[in-house]
Amino acid sequence: MNSPDWIHTVDLPRKIVVGSGVLNRIGVYLAQVFGGGKSVLVVSGPHVSKRYYPLVAKSLGEHGFTVDLVVASDASIETAEAVAEEAGRDRVEVIVGLGGGKAIDVAKYAATVTGKGLASVPTVASHDGITSPFASLKGFDKPVSKKAKTPNAIVIDLDVIREAPRRYNVAGFGDLIGKYTAVLDWRLAHKLRLEYYGEYAASLALMSARHVSQYVDEIAAGTLEGVRVLVEALVSSGVAMCIAGSTRPASGSEHLFAHALHVVAEKKPLHGEAVGVGTIMMSYLHGKNWRRIRSLLKRVGAPVDAESLGVSDEEVIEALVRAARIRPERYTILGEKGLTREAAEKLARKTLVIK
Repeated sequence: MNSPDWIHTVDLPRKIVVGSGVLNRIGVYLAQVFGGGKSVLVVSGPHVSKRYYPLVAKSLGEHGFTVDLVVASDASIETAEAVAEEAGRDRVEVIVGLGGGKAIDVAKYAATVTGKGLASVPTVASHDGITSPFASLKGFDKPVSKKAKTPNAIVIDLDVIREAPRRYNVAGFGDLIGKYTAVLDWRLAHKLRLEYYGEYAASLALMSARHVSQYVDEIAAGTLEGVRVLVEALVSSGVAMCIAGSTRPASGSEHLFAHALHVVAEKKPLHGEAVGVGTIMMSYLHGKNWRRIRSLLKRVGAPVDAESLGVSDEEVIEALVRAARIRPERYTILGEKGLTREAAEKLARKTLVIK
């Protein structure tokens, strides 16, 4: 008989809907997943809720759902716990995250601790958290993702994504480009630390990066086809994490740099923007074509250096030095002790991240 260590559980979304105008029919889709007549709590930010909550509430109401709204102004553990408490007190059966990463992560956490159903309804395509079973909240000991519930349903309206500020969708491209180095780090950890490595999950994550690389000009132009490719690649990357049971196929040294930069930078770049720049540098360390990564990011209009990220050279260097300590249990090309200051500065200059 096999050891329990060999048991691998994969939790996948039951329904993923992507298309133009699908937000108008969200009641139909959630009824198919959860059944009609349920009590729903929508978690959304202050701006998104004003714009899209009435539409969501109308469609859900037409299919027998009882709907309430809670406005989450941040993605802190305190806010998430308050939402979980409200969901438990009001006997909510389904929690819907409507908005960007903050609202969806709060909804994920609340659904996880309460055992409620979960629907992810993104209004921007800035990262692959729209699908993944992980949540990033402020207040944990470190700025990393924690295991959470996989969304039962995901509804992505391409018209809504196209209306979002272009910067957010460009950041989603940067997050996907990071899979090139994330998978290399995962393989390295497997070879040097005998860490579990799933070839299928790794291939799926890599396919996401390769797919958006082929459609870089369409994504840059914000065409409907470009947005569809971007969204479907983000979904695919999230599914890769579901299959792996960890963030390994989607998050490596480039994400450690992004998390560290978020700690040290006075002006915080978007997560995917920092990941993209991190991927340039980590590609160099892996001996890969970092200039191609840089070219792809430039073509889509994403930051490629400290200046375009809005951070200082010193902040980039400090983030590189700190990166390996963000998750010391996660082995990457940065090694166990990370980079010295001298090595970090040399890396950033060599890859044109600092001048």
